[in-house]
Amino acid sequence: MKGLIWFIDDDEHIRRVVQQSLSLADYEVTTFESASAVLKAYQPDWPGIIITDINMPGISGIELLKQILQQDATQPVILLTGHGDISTAVKAMQAGAYDFIEKPFDSDLILDVVRRALEKRQLTIENQQLKVEVATQSAPGPRILGNNTAIGNLRRLIHQIMNTPTDILIEGETGTGKELIARYLHEHSNRAKHHFVAINCGAIPEHLIESELFGHTAGAFTSAEQKRIGKLEYANGGTLFLDEIESMPLNLQIKLLRVLEERQVQPLGSNRLIDLDIRVVAATKEDLLAKSEQGEFRNDLYYRLNVLTIKIPPLRERLDDVPLLFQHFASVAAARYGREFSPITTEQQQALLQHDWPGNVRELRNWAERYVLIGNDWRIELPGSQAIEDIQSRQTLPEKVERFEQALIEEALKQHQGSIKETMVSLGLPRKTLYDKMKKYGLTRQDYLT
Repeated sequence: MKGLIWFIDDDEHIRRVVQQSLSLADYEVTTFESASAVLKAYQPDWPGIIITDINMPGISGIELLKQILQQDATQPVILLTGHGDISTAVKAMQAGAYDFIEKPFDSDLILDVVRRALEKRQLTIENQQLKVEVATQSAPGPRILGNNTAIGNLRRLIHQIMNTPTDILIEGETGTGKELIARYLHEHSNRAKHHFVAINCGAIPEHLIESELFGHTAGAFTSAEQKRIGKLEYANGGTLFLDEIESMPLNLQIKLLRVLEERQVQPLGSNRLIDLDIRVVAATKEDLLAKSEQGEFRNDLYYRLNVLTIKIPPLRERLDDVPLLFQHFASVAAARYGREFSPITTEQQQALLQHDWPGNVRELRNWAERYVLIGNDWRIELPGSQAIEDIQSRQTLPEKVERFEQALIEEALKQHQGSIKETMVSLGLPRKTLYDKMKKYGLTRQDYLT
């Protein structure tokens, strides 16, 4: 589909004709017979456009325009009228209409106006999302670093679902940063003022995890000498993060499912139900669907958690982010330990780029810290990887040339602190050629500014 359109007209015949015409042009069209129905359905930042008749019973098209623009001043609204004159057109445009079309109208005309309005709307939404993302990435707290396409898509998805009340399932291998994503979701959402509570379902003994989650009253069982507030109640208003959800005992999964369905919790030994307003973010390194099909995880709980899923790509699938992440972790470690460090050599970077990173981002962070602590004596001898010479011997000549070229450009950008002019001079490259190669390798000058 090319885009979303809402069309409002009290004439059923006109609604049907316009819907058919726009649908044939591959637009997704929803029709309304009154402006009041549109106002009930409308949400700011909706990614489509609105076409409305001016003269309608009840709320007129002009009044609808004014009320919509009060909610979102960037929303394109196109007005139609069968009684068009200069004064009406001027009034509509002064009120903030995107365009004005007089009935009867030519189908080519309305398609052209619709195309331009949707292009404007899409650009506006993208700019708004970009501003939010830039503000979030520069704010204190967890950050999702990386220029890889998969990471960019992941960030955009998170910003789309950030303030929705729906529970979320995060899938990713060990060390990919599942808890970081959960914290990022919480701290940049409308729940940030309340608690973020994390519990590792695989690290708590089975006989304790129920009490840990649900809490208990004094005397609920032999060792319960005093009342304990459970993690579910403590997270009320905020976020509960359940890591390694696949390790939760099956009998407890039934009780968790009831909590998720009813949004109430009952502490052990109590008859009192406590209302909950929480978002549950569960994380797993396993294939939960396969485990549910094998009877090792409750099928109904899997589908309850799987409404929204965030999949974190392993580091080996975004090796182009390794230099940036290594630099970031090294800088953090240097600040923590009060040390200075020199940029890694081309050979060291090549070794980092050739490693499979079975431990993912966590493994890379450990190597960056080790580099800061050891300094010049540090060598890239990564577990499970071969010597640089052996790895390079398996590369084709074009692959070797590209790797070497990328490393030289990155080293020059680091040396000149992101200065394009100085990097051009040092490498002997025209500006356009340098920009083309930076784009090819996913490099941006902002990553090297100091």
